[in-house]
Amino acid sequence: MAANQCQLNYKMSDKEIKVPNIGEFKDVEVIEVLVSNGQSVSKNDPLITIESDKSSVEIPASFDGKVNSVKVKVGDRVSEGDLILTVEQEKNLEQKTIKEEEPVANQNQVEKITKVNPAQNLIKKNNSETSSASPKVRKFARELGVNINEIVGSERQGRIVEDDVKNFISSKINKAPDKTELQPQKIVSEFSHSDFGEIEIKDMPRVKKLASMYLVNSWTTIPHVTNHDEADITEMEEFRNSLTDTFTGERKKITPLAFIIKALVSTLKKFSTFNSSIEDIEKGKMTLKKYYHIGIAVDTPHGLMVPKLRNVNNKNINLISEELKTISEKCRNLKIDKKEFFGGSMTITSLGGIGGSFFTPIINYPEVAILGVGRSSKKNIYYENKYQGRIMLPLSLSYDHRIIDGAEAARFCNELKENLGKDFAYKLAV
Repeated sequence: MAANQCQLNYKMSDKEIKVPNIGEFKDVEVIEVLVSNGQSVSKNDPLITIESDKSSVEIPASFDGKVNSVKVKVGDRVSEGDLILTVEQEKNLEQKTIKEEEPVANQNQVEKITKVNPAQNLIKKNNSETSSASPKVRKFARELGVNINEIVGSERQGRIVEDDVKNFISSKINKAPDKTELQPQKIVSEFSHSDFGEIEIKDMPRVKKLASMYLVNSWTTIPHVTNHDEADITEMEEFRNSLTDTFTGERKKITPLAFIIKALVSTLKKFSTFNSSIEDIEKGKMTLKKYYHIGIAVDTPHGLMVPKLRNVNNKNINLISEELKTISEKCRNLKIDKKEFFGGSMTITSLGGIGGSFFTPIINYPEVAILGVGRSSKKNIYYENKYQGRIMLPLSLSYDHRIIDGAEAARFCNELKENLGKDFAYKLAV
């Protein structure tokens, strides 16, 4: 069946969309930009959301077209008459009458209208798509930290309601975490540092740049808990200061760290969980290490390095002290093999030579614990039924709470203190 139809020729023309009369709103903040350059919009589609102290309001499109240039961004403040964006709009130039076949509708065809199932909220939408929701719902989603553009609405034309936001959150909680979702979001500042004064841009030291990736991974994937305690090292220090060379009679310069390393190994032998790594948390698999390789945080001009002292359980205090000097020098001169930074049992990071007491060290992944050591100080302690001046060493034990609980960590600290305490120093030296 034939009918007369009109064929239209068009050209594109730019039109501006400005902030309309929005009542009492003046100099209000743009909290959402709902469209992007090149996106097609229809009349009444939301373009931006503005928010005052009283409420949030969506500014809609006043006509159909394609977004040419968005003139505002999140954080901008706008008032009536301010330009929001420009839109390319089709303009009718010419009309011609042509003859063409009119398609006949098939009566057997049935239009299917499907209501969206809230369970589909697990499906992420394309980032270019803009969700339809009221300012109230958008505010509700923001307060809960939810990206509303990831939600599929259950109402007509995919409009999102509060129940959709709640269902989306529930689905995320019940869903196994995606590794990509654990990556930290990049924060973009509204201002540049140069806006406030003179600055200088420098390259980060390569060592610090490489270490930062491991630190971020450790901090974002491991649930850290830190126990703080103090060890009485009075006898250990007396013994250490009494050590002399057999041949020369000169006092031996043995760092306290050598004794701490030996005490830590002795403690690890009793608490094997601390000398382990989690291989597959979902399958509940862990690796128990039969070796004792202690990581030592070394302060260098290039950044912090953590080489490993191998098999310290088989070495005496003198040998450990010498190896500490050697490996520290190698790190400072960048003459150490990369492999020496891996395969550790547990790490010690000491600030004793610099200062400070308690802190929160970050676990050196894939290890499950790290021992922080502060600067020792003399304190008046109630000891053997009277107050005495005792040398106390601050200890900060950070551990992976997925595999080590607080009670076990407390018992570990108690054992470590015993191993650093009275009458144990001599045993550690051999």
